[in-house]
Amino acid sequence: MLKQERRAEQTGAASAAKIRPGRGAKRPVSIWELLVWAFQVERVSIEFDELARLAGERPAVGIEYILMQRGHLGCAVDGGGRSDSHPDADMVASALAVLPEGCGGASMAIWIAELARAGVMPDWGSDLPPRCVPMGWRQCRYGAYAERTLWTGDARVARWPANHLGKGDGYVCLVRYEGDAREHAGRRREWLKWWGALLELRATFQTYGLSAFEVTDAMPPRTPWSKGS
Repeated sequence: MLKQERRAEQTGAASAAKIRPGRGAKRPVSIWELLVWAFQVERVSIEFDELARLAGERPAVGIEYILMQRGHLGCAVDGGGRSDSHPDADMVASALAVLPEGCGGASMAIWIAELARAGVMPDWGSDLPPRCVPMGWRQCRYGAYAERTLWTGDARVARWPANHLGKGDGYVCLVRYEGDAREHAGRRREWLKWWGALLELRATFQTYGLSAFEVTDAMPPRTPWSKGS
């Protein structure tokens, strides 16, 4: 099941990378395909400063104002960098740059852009098995070994008194646990935040539209860890 989900994610990213805007009717795309196309194919970047200039440094400027201003201009604003990207791709970057704080704000926008550029969705813990691993590793000529440290904790845990310890006695290997319920819950929360931000972007482009694409209702699964999600 996990391999099938991974294969579906990779296939979705590959199909998104092949998207090209049509010359006639608008081409239907999902919001994720649109994001991958904008950042992976068109290679746009989020220009927070450029949007501030476009908005005239107005506080609390939303995507509606940005889209209207771009619509009046009829083209993308030249911020001094690349100017050969598709206007719809610039719209996508602009929408991310003004993502509401309730959806994660600038940090979420940057994360979404990085994921879309790589063509991968967040890892919700699908390949995170519970395990116990050392806190650190040391390298020697025989290979990698778990770091050890002299035990300085509760004296009742020590095996022998300090003056009776041999050369290799009294050491412990500090460990940490990965893949536990807390880490799984954290990754799932991050997935839901990412999913919610995509839902906000989908609503934005369905409301205000793009020149060459029509954003469909298709979304990544909301809870891929649940059956029938």
